[in-house]
Amino acid sequence: MTATDQSARIPADAAAEWIARWDAQQERYIPFREERFAVHADAVAAALEGVREPVVVDLGCGPGSLTARLAARLPGASFIGVDADPLLLGLAEAHYGDTARWVRADLADPSWIEALPPVVHAAVSTTALHWMGRDALAALYRSLAERTAPGGVFANADHMPLPDDRMNALAEAVARGRTGRAGVGDREEWGQWWDAALADERLAPIRADERPTPQTTEDAPTGAAEHHHGSNLLSAADHAELLREAGFSSAAVLWQAGDDHLVAAVR
Repeated sequence: MTATDQSARIPADAAAEWIARWDAQQERYIPFREERFAVHADAVAAALEGVREPVVVDLGCGPGSLTARLAARLPGASFIGVDADPLLLGLAEAHYGDTARWVRADLADPSWIEALPPVVHAAVSTTALHWMGRDALAALYRSLAERTAPGGVFANADHMPLPDDRMNALAEAVARGRTGRAGVGDREEWGQWWDAALADERLAPIRADERPTPQTTEDAPTGAAEHHHGSNLLSAADHAELLREAGFSSAAVLWQAGDDHLVAAVR
């Protein structure tokens, strides 16, 4: 369980270029992505008010997009970014540097929790946990609850299915409408980004042999054409129930746009 050790060999301009390109293609699937990040920051900042030197962990941090936004909002906090993909984690480390301690670990492996200090004050995640089965996710929530300080918060933004197929179809229509109004529907697709990144020799020191399976890392797409692909199909209510069972005192939806939810829990 180690952070990437080759990111220093990545040209700074290459890391900046590929992260900007990542953020741009993500808005094809989540045109309100920056709003989602801002709501995350609102919730975490409120929960940590008065806490000195809080520790915040980003689960499935990818190239560090959410971590960077939170760091700007919480300059007194320290951050830990955890992800299994060497390329995305290497970009985060090369571009954002010591904004966080970047840790390569698989969240499906229970040993990932060893990357955390004995106490954390907040944990966040964005489009990174839907691929985990219910039992594995419940175990992750239990491990996280054991490390979270009393009053600490967990906030998870993701696509979570609505009660029935008709409502999910309407949610997809809402998402398509927002994508069209934002004018981002013709941006680079997720798979195109990965194909191009893996072909860029500047990223050779950090790249994996192949791109990951869709929707197994931070902000992987949940567009209409592949809705729920790789998903555990857990609803927001299911997540809240698992979080309460794990030891969090309360959990609820704080924000929703169609089937996109931010579920927060307080320890």
